[in-house]
Amino acid sequence: MSRAEDIFEKLIYFGEDAIDEFIMNHQTEELFLDFKQAASDGKSMRTLHPNDRKNLGKAISAFGNSEGGVLVWGVECARDLEVGDVAKAKVKVRNVHRFLSWLENAISGCTIPSHNKVRNHIISADAEGNGFVATFIPKSDIAPLMTTTGSQIYIRSGSNNVPAPYAVVAGMFGKRPQPNIELVINDKTLSVGKEGDEDIFAPQKKRQKKETVVKVQFSLLAQNNSNAIARELYLSCNTVSTGGENNKVSFYYDNQLDNLAAQHNSLNLITPLEMRIPPRALLSCAKAEIRFSENVCEDFLMDGVVGADGATPKSFRLYVSRNDLRSFVAQTLRKNANLPALANEFFSCYLKTE
Repeated sequence: MSRAEDIFEKLIYFGEDAIDEFIMNHQTEELFLDFKQAASDGKSMRTLHPNDRKNLGKAISAFGNSEGGVLVWGVECARDLEVGDVAKAKVKVRNVHRFLSWLENAISGCTIPSHNKVRNHIISADAEGNGFVATFIPKSDIAPLMTTTGSQIYIRSGSNNVPAPYAVVAGMFGKRPQPNIELVINDKTLSVGKEGDEDIFAPQKKRQKKETVVKVQFSLLAQNNSNAIARELYLSCNTVSTGGENNKVSFYYDNQLDNLAAQHNSLNLITPLEMRIPPRALLSCAKAEIRFSENVCEDFLMDGVVGADGATPKSFRLYVSRNDLRSFVAQTLRKNANLPALANEFFSCYLKTE
């Protein structure tokens, strides 16, 4: 997870408490964070105030042309001679839901080309409808972004949005778009069976003790979430700890990928040299099955990475502590357990991506 995403997730999770913390700690505006007061009052106007539109366009251009960032609406800044602009006080956005709608409508027209991955989130809203909004602007894979107001190309420099020097703009035009590969988990299922049952990966073993097991099955896919063609896409996955000696992890990989030599419970896939992944394409890589026995004696840990030639590698981690794993197995084995809900909870709680 990038620094900008981390800030945005913190604001979503903690809400107004996160803004209070910014003010209490005199949080400075920095490379990934900017504060703005909203000029739009939500009452006397019918569209986004020109000042707000200008600030939004500069932020999208600067953060999008740099490493991404978050713009928080509803915070007043004060100048500190030593550290720069710091969060000073809350100045709530009037009619925050209307303001959010105006932001959403303005985004596509703020820059050329438009940045279609900008997200807005209402941090909080009081009884009168006033509150705060966070705008998350990820790094753009179609840089440079130029503002439609003033026709400037900005980059983020410290805590400021500054016009990009000619050499930087020339470098942006000369740089080919890079692929952005994201992990996608699909077909998540949870079931209860016997260890003697034949699974989808291995033949049944004769005279095997029929111990009750919890089976977690899912598909691993890679999406080229960019406007560039991806080559030499790879996915590696290593199970460091299975949670117990009777637990097992099995993989079945797609035959269009090359599987390099891997240890037990591991997977190393890469696409052939001649294979190209088009923009926005979703590639099926492998299917996985984890079998948990009732005898849980250690943590479960699966580490992995997905990427492609020229793309930033993205790590993922499926970690379940010993106690949490025992609880999960016990809940699954209960009579009338809601298995689809437990499957979704398993991945939402324990799968982390970066």
